Amino acid sequence: MTSAQDSPRVVVVGGGFGGLEAVKALARGGAQVTLVDRHNYFLFQPLNYQVATGGLAPGDIAVPLRHIVRRWDNVEVLLGEVSELDLAARQIVVRRTAAGSGESISLDYDSLVVAGGSDYSYFGHEEWRQQALEVKSLDSALEVRGRILRAFEAAEERPQEQERWLTFVVVGAGPTGVEMAGQIAELARQTLKGEFRRVDPAKARVLLVEMGDRVLAGFPEDLSQRAERSLQRLGVSVLLRHRMVDVRADAVDFDVPDRDRETIATATVVWAAGVAGSPLARALAEQSGAGLDRSGRVTVEPDLSLSGHPEVLALGDMVTVRDPATGEARTFPGLAPVAMQQGRYVGRLLRARMADRPLPPPFRYRDKGSLATIGRAKAVGSVKGIEFSGFPAWAAWLTIHIFYLIGFENRAVVLLRWAYAYFTAGRGNRLITGAAGDPPAPD
Repeated sequence: MTSAQDSPRVVVVGGGFGGLEAVKALARGGAQVTLVDRHNYFLFQPLNYQVATGGLAPGDIAVPLRHIVRRWDNVEVLLGEVSELDLAARQIVVRRTAAGSGESISLDYDSLVVAGGSDYSYFGHEEWRQQALEVKSLDSALEVRGRILRAFEAAEERPQEQERWLTFVVVGAGPTGVEMAGQIAELARQTLKGEFRRVDPAKARVLLVEMGDRVLAGFPEDLSQRAERSLQRLGVSVLLRHRMVDVRADAVDFDVPDRDRETIATATVVWAAGVAGSPLARALAEQSGAGLDRSGRVTVEPDLSLSGHPEVLALGDMVTVRDPATGEARTFPGLAPVAMQQGRYVGRLLRARMADRPLPPPFRYRDKGSLATIGRAKAVGSVKGIEFSGFPAWAAWLTIHIFYLIGFENRAVVLLRWAYAYFTAGRGNRLITGAAGDPPAPD
């Protein structure tokens, strides 16, 4: 019988969709697994925008990592952030954060799985980040929620300035941007109806800004057009072929083809455009000589291993995968199903290595389709070439998201909240908390 000290040591960095699936697969393989994450919870990120618009509470879509892995004695959780990688020594340095001391410890590994995820790219304008908030993390979603709700309160206090306060700009018309714009429009026109005395929330302008020529560019063109029409019926103004050139505390500037630069006064900008790989991707590339694309994603081999370091595997939004036939780097959609399939694949691969069994073939993504919700009973979907929209797509979207939520309690609570919202348009989590912060002051 193999002792714990003789068992292969696997370190998994990142407790998101991909990292967690890898941990689950490895937990049954006899390895000693250490899961490293700077947060103590798994976040169901596809629903984070609903926290940002008051539809769900943080606890509805987040589960403590220790609770998830509690059944497996060979899995431990380490709260901290990776500060150094040493691939030659097979060692990482983690800055521990729980006690507030910031002390660092070194972890040795036999295999390393890096699932560091991604962040939004501000296209070289990091100064925009303070004004244009994103909804990638739970903390940022709460800040966005506070910023949106404060805007309505400010319009009530200063009705003479309501045009700026009641103008909401969402940048990027991918699934997150479309969903965010639709939710803000429903919040203004349905949920807040009759709650203010000096201003009418229904007069809010919700602008969805996209540099390309259609919304939901990853969907079939017909579904993009249906989504745009649904957004317009909700009261969202879709601004296509608009390139952001400046974001300030009180306005945004766009370049529009064949027109002069356009300025729109606003106090609330939500950013959902562009993706940048985790800083860990650059660290892996620098130490291995692997390629790095313009978005900061590192190129991995067809089996998701790092070039020259088969013991290191990377997955999710932070990687591009070399095609086994052509050798070209391929980018997969930045979706939860991709990360989950890659995490399960990495788990199978490492278990086969540890058991000295034949290795699985190169990773292959099985596309099960795409869904995007726009508002209540409004969604679009494409599954195996079949396109659908409206209530059927919305029902499918709800069913799939409920299924993939972790834990019976979360599923039950979210289902009840959605049922309540469907019949009443209510949102019970419209609190302005300390996490919200104050909106940036105009220059």
